[in-house]
Amino acid sequence: MAAALFADRIPDHADSVEVSSAGLLEGGTAVPEEVLEVMAPYGIDLRAHRSRRLTQPLLEGADLVLGMSRRHVQEAVLLDPPCWPQAFKLKELVRRGEAIGPRRPDQGLRSWIDDAHGDRTRSTLANYSDTDDVEDPYGGPIAGYRSVADELAVLTGQLAGFLWPEDG
Repeated sequence: MAAALFADRIPDHADSVEVSSAGLLEGGTAVPEEVLEVMAPYGIDLRAHRSRRLTQPLLEGADLVLGMSRRHVQEAVLLDPPCWPQAFKLKELVRRGEAIGPRRPDQGLRSWIDDAHGDRTRSTLANYSDTDDVEDPYGGPIAGYRSVADELAVLTGQLAGFLWPEDG
């Protein structure tokens, strides 16, 4: 849901951006019916989407790696240690974006991401905290999916606004 919502919020004339999605479970699974239902009001059809397992080659060269939870970021950094400076929980990056402000007109995406990374240390990945985690609605009631979709729509909109502020 997050990848589809974020891709939908990237301005057409923005930097060349490829958004992809991968997770920690085995790949090849269709999205749950609940996801199809809650994404429809956003004009997003995920019927053709199949899950994909996170791998080191998917992370290589990524400008930005977003996880919904600390566990996702941990796994990404374990698979590809050099991705650490650009690996964030979505909520964490939005929170940091609020602190540093939107990308300046003369600033590249990577520079803004480096500013957002700031003084983070890898040790934060070892501490248990669900701060900044997006709840996983899988297996729960449709209301949970709807709530998460709404939250992701806000978060991805905020992130797009930080990365492409002239379109805000």
